[in-house]
Parts: sequence; C-alpha cells; structure tokens
Amino acid sequence: MQLSMAHLIVLPVLLPLAFAALLAGLGERRRRAKAALSLLSCVLMLATAIALLLWVDRAATPGAFGVYLPGNWSVPFGIVLVVDRLSALMLVLSATAGLATLLFSLARWHRAGVHFHPLLQMQLMGLNGAFLTADLFNLFVFFEVLLAASYGLLLHGGGGPRVRAGLHYIAVNLFASLLFLVGVALLYGVTGTLNMADVAAKLSAVPASDRGLLHAAAALLGVAFLTKAAVWPLNFWLVPAYAAASTPVSALFAILTKVGAYAVLRLWTLCFPASAGASALFGGHVLVWAGLATLAFGAVGMMASQRLARLAGYSIIASSGTLVAATGFDDPALTAGALFYLASATLAAGAMFLLVELMDRARALEVDLPSAVVTDVRLPAFAETDRHADANLDDDQTVLIGRAIPAAVAFLGLAFMLATLVLAGLPPLSGFVAKVAMLDALLELPSGAGPYGGRGALFALQILSGLLAAIALSRIGMRLFWSPEDQSATRLRVAETAPVALLLGTCVALVVAAEPALRYMRDTADALHDPQQYIRTVLSARPLPYPSQVKP
Repeated sequence: MQLSMAHLIVLPVLLPLAFAALLAGLGERRRRAKAALSLLSCVLMLATAIALLLWVDRAATPGAFGVYLPGNWSVPFGIVLVVDRLSALMLVLSATAGLATLLFSLARWHRAGVHFHPLLQMQLMGLNGAFLTADLFNLFVFFEVLLAASYGLLLHGGGGPRVRAGLHYIAVNLFASLLFLVGVALLYGVTGTLNMADVAAKLSAVPASDRGLLHAAAALLGVAFLTKAAVWPLNFWLVPAYAAASTPVSALFAILTKVGAYAVLRLWTLCFPASAGASALFGGHVLVWAGLATLAFGAVGMMASQRLARLAGYSIIASSGTLVAATGFDDPALTAGALFYLASATLAAGAMFLLVELMDRARALEVDLPSAVVTDVRLPAFAETDRHADANLDDDQTVLIGRAIPAAVAFLGLAFMLATLVLAGLPPLSGFVAKVAMLDALLELPSGAGPYGGRGALFALQILSGLLAAIALSRIGMRLFWSPEDQSATRLRVAETAPVALLLGTCVALVVAAEPALRYMRDTADALHDPQQYIRTVLSARPLPYPSQVKP
C-alpha cells in the first residue's frame, strides 16, 4: 500500500482530537466560529472515511488491510491502527451520524449548554479510535474517551430527566468498564500480550492448565462488550437514557451502541474461530441466545411503546440483538446480511430520533378551533350546490378537494414512512434487502445449525420482529398524522431537515447500489471468518527506518 494513503488511517483520530482542542480554546462566545470549525471537521472525517473505504475495497482479495504504526514501534509492542473493510464501514457510519448530529444541532441545540462542539469531536474521536485500534488496551482507552464525552453530551441541555437517566447510564458503563479492565488484565496474564493479532496467534499455545483462566477473561470481556451493546438483560439503561437525551445526541447514540457489537464481532471471529482447537467457537451459544432474547425484547418493547423516542430506543436494542445472534452462528453469509442490516438500522434509527422532536413540535401546535369558527368556513362555489353531500368531506364537513398539504407535514410524513420501512424491514428499502439476505443465509444453513434450534428461532424472530415493528410504527404514525384536529402550520429549518434527508438518503442509496453493497459486506464477512489474513498482516508490519539508518 502506498505510504501517502497509509497516513489516512490516523486522520479519523487526529482530526477530531485537534479540532476538539481548538474548539475548547475558543470559548463559548464565538459560537459561529465554533460551529464552522466543527462542521469542517465532520466533513473532513466523512471524506477521509469514504476514501479509506474505497481504498480497502479496491483490493483484489477479501482481506484488504492497512496497518499504521503511530509510534513506529515494532508489533506487538507499540500502538497499532488497522483499517479493513469492517472498520472502514464503521468509520463511514460514525462520520455520517456525526455530521447529521452536528447539522441538526446548529438549529438551536448547540446553544443549550457549554462545550457541545468539543464534546462532539471527542465522542467521534473515541468512536473512530475504537474501530481502528488493533490492541485491547487502546480499545479500553478509546472506550473511556467516547464514554466520557457521552456523559457530557447526555446531560447537555440540563433537566431532571436527563440527570436521572444520566446517573444510571454512567453507573452501568463504569461497571462495564471495570469488567473490561479486569478481563484485559487476566488475558495479559495468560498470553503476555494485548495486541489482538498476537493474542489470537498465541491462543493455541496456551496450556490446558491456563485454559480456564483464558475463558474467564474472555467471558468478562464478553459481558463488558455485551453490556455496552445493550444485550438483554443488561440493557435496562438504554431506552430511558436515549429518550431523555437531546435530539441530536440521541441520533449520535444510535452508533454508540454498535461499538460493543463491533468489539464482539471483531474479537470473537479473530480469537475463537472454528480452527481455534479447544477454544473453538467459545461462547457461541451464549451469543446466539442472548441475541435472540435481545431481539425479542426489542420487538416487544417497540410494540408496547407509546412514545416515538422510546420506540426508536427499542429498535436499537433489536438491531443489536440481530447482529449479536448472527455473530454466534459463525456463518459468513449470515454475517454479511447482518452487516448490511447494521448499516441500514443505524442510519434509520438516527433519522427516527431526529424526527421525534420535529413531530412532537408539530403535535404541540395543534389547536382546537371553536365550533363557531368551523361553521363559518366558506365553501367553494361548486360545493354550495350540494352542501349535504358527504363525499370528500372531513369531520368538520369541510371540502377536502383542493386542500394543499403543507410542505413541512409532507416532509415529516415521507421521512417517517421511509424510516418505518427500513426499521420494519419492509420493501423496497435497505432494511428489506438486509432481512432477505439474512433469511436466505439461514435457509442455506443445515437444519440443526445453531445451538438448540437457534436457526429456526432466529428465522421466526426476524419475521415476527418486523411485523411488530410495522404495527407499532404504523400505530404511532396514524396518531400523529391522521388525527382529525386542525393544526397550525409547522415550520422546519434547513438545518433540521438536511440531516434527516442525509441519513434516509443513504438508506435509499444502499438499495440503489444493493449489489455492490452486498458484495462489500460478503467480502467483509469472508475476511472476518478467515482471521489468519488479519493476523499475518498485522504481525508482519515493520516500523520505518529512522533517517539516521537510511543509507545515502
């Protein structure tokens, strides 16, 4: 790989870090300058992420990797950043969610508290670092960076509900971080290394006497990651926290939960593949059934929700359960479909969170007109001849023909419909393509695949969860859009509609480019389920010679 392109790997970490430091030094009075700089950072991050994705996708083999040694130390002693198809995909999702969050906040939310822009940049830095790092200790560091920033963002805007939800959120994540640290310490004691590729290479040499300690370390790490991925029963904190957060922060948190699911997918396929001997597929049945329970819990929660914000939170739980359950089957075709679903569900959930505020605002503008006003409505001349005809009349006997739908209402209705189609997995959008890919992969599996009939359970839950999601979203949509009350005209700003259009437009683009997108996901899954390519590439990376060592 070209050295100039390899330097791009570190930019998703350096860009938000540098801009966060700059924004923190500007103070709160220069809001326009801070907004402009923050927007520049997000645009550059998205451009860098897309460039990295195209770079690794051009490789002729599924295992396309770029390795960067920031300290120029030999592997496994120094920090290592690795970009492959999976991490590049997550970088694009993170940058897209970050840009949408920032655009929406520029309407008003970035003025609701202090240090919004530096916190947003640090959040993106932690996300990008977690997706790029190739060693467990730095994964812990980036986890703590993104969590520290998320604590401030969750409390942004103040208020009792945010403080109460924030305390639960902080307590649960601190406990998960403690488990993470203990698991890392145990793993280091067994293997003597924390580099992911080096750990995977040394697992086969772990003596039988230490195998139990190895599995205990993996179990602790798994609990920490699954807690952050909101897997049942460790997900009681998510819905209250996400529903209480400000609108743009909730949209950004749609990608936050996927960090735990990403860590599970990355480490489980790397360290416990079918070729791992005595530790082969360790904990796979736990992933399958924990994912199935999470998917069922999310689907039932969506059906029981009466508020759109809580429903969107449960949809995130359902998507995490789908990805975790699919991971446990250790099937590349199923993993590919789950990755396509991950991208679609994350974008649609982010858009749904943004729509919550816009739709609540439209609902709050409803007015009950007095009956005298209603009876004084002048009908068109053609309607005066047949005042008692009930065709094309609303509940107030007002003619519907020729009545224009306000542009804001039309936008909200269309956006809500598109997000509903994606989250419910209905045709013709990307959620449907993802579910068909997963169902097709499940049908190709042997009848006994999955622990204790997990194959049939996942197949049935995929269909049932989509049905429940469609019913729940349709019910809320009818209440919000088909209510008979007259409404005042709703005004939407470009800064509020553009991020929704960005997220849902990306879902539409996934359908238009479904074939290359599915091919990309298949190549990503093939590389994940063949970890030897990752191990060889990382361990073979060599530091560059210092200028004094280069011969003239």
